[in-house]
Amino acid sequence: MSLAHDGLPPLREIVAKYGLEPKKSLGQNFLFDLNLTGRIARAAGPLAGAVVIEVGPGPGGLTRALLHEGAAKVIAIERDERCLAALAEIGAHWPDRLDVVADDALAVDFAALAARAEGAPLRICANLPYNVATPLLARWLEAEPWPPFFDRLTLMFQREVALRIVATPRERADYGRLGVLAGWRCRSRILFDVPAAAFTPPPKVTSSIVELLPRAEPEPCDRPLLAAITQAAFGQRRKMLRQSLKSFAATLGVEAGDLLAAAGVAPTRRAEEIEIGGFVALARAAQDLRGGR
Repeated sequence: MSLAHDGLPPLREIVAKYGLEPKKSLGQNFLFDLNLTGRIARAAGPLAGAVVIEVGPGPGGLTRALLHEGAAKVIAIERDERCLAALAEIGAHWPDRLDVVADDALAVDFAALAARAEGAPLRICANLPYNVATPLLARWLEAEPWPPFFDRLTLMFQREVALRIVATPRERADYGRLGVLAGWRCRSRILFDVPAAAFTPPPKVTSSIVELLPRAEPEPCDRPLLAAITQAAFGQRRKMLRQSLKSFAATLGVEAGDLLAAAGVAPTRRAEEIEIGGFVALARAAQDLRGGR
C-alpha cells in the first residue's frame, strides 16, 4: 500500500477499503487531491494552536490537511456512519487531536461544541455538503452573542452561492438576504475556485472557497427585524419598497411610507438598490416604531 505525504494511505485507497461510495442523498462529493485540500486548510489561516470545526469530513481529506497544517484539534461532524472507521484511522495517526461527532450538523449545538476549544482560537473550515451549506451559514451568521464563538469561516460553496454571499448592490443579480446578512456581520471574499473535475463524483457546478471574518462591532440593529425586512424586501425584489414592505410595516401598525421615511430610504427604490446600511436603518426605524406603539 502506497502512502500520502502525511503518512496515511491515499484517499482513493481509503475509500476503496471502507466502501465509501459518495451518496447523492447526503450531498457528498469527495476531494482526493491532497494538494488541493492542503490549500484549503492553509486558507483557514495559521492553524498552530487553533481548534477547527469541520462539517462533513467524509473519508477525511480536509481533516488530514487541517491536522497536517498544525491544527491543535479538529472537531469533525459526520452523519454518515460509513465514514467513521476511516476517520478513526486518522485519529489513531494523530492521537488526541481529532474528535469525531457522529451527528447531523443541522442538529448540532455549535456554541456548546465550541466550548471544547477551552479558550483556544476556534474557526470553522469545511467542504460543506451542498444541501446544508446555506442553512448552516445562516445559523453561524445569526449567532448570539456577537462577536461569535469562531474567529473565521473558511467554507466551500457552489459558486453561485458564493457570489450571493459576497454580493453588494453593484452585483444586483446576486445581491439578496444572504449578502446583507453576511456583509452586515462579516467581511467576506472569495479566495479561489475549485473546478468540478476535482471532485468524485464531479458536480455540475464550479465551487468556491469563501472566507468570512466576523466584524467586532457590526452596525447595531435588531437582528430578527433585519431578517424580516430583508425577507419581505427581497421576496418581492422587483417591486418598489413602498409595496414590498407594505405587509411588514402593517405588523408594526404603520404604513410602509412611514417606515421608509423614518429610515431615510426613498420609497421608490427596490431592495437590490439598498446598501447594507440602508437595511440596518430600516431595522432601527422598525424597532423605534414598534416601541412607540
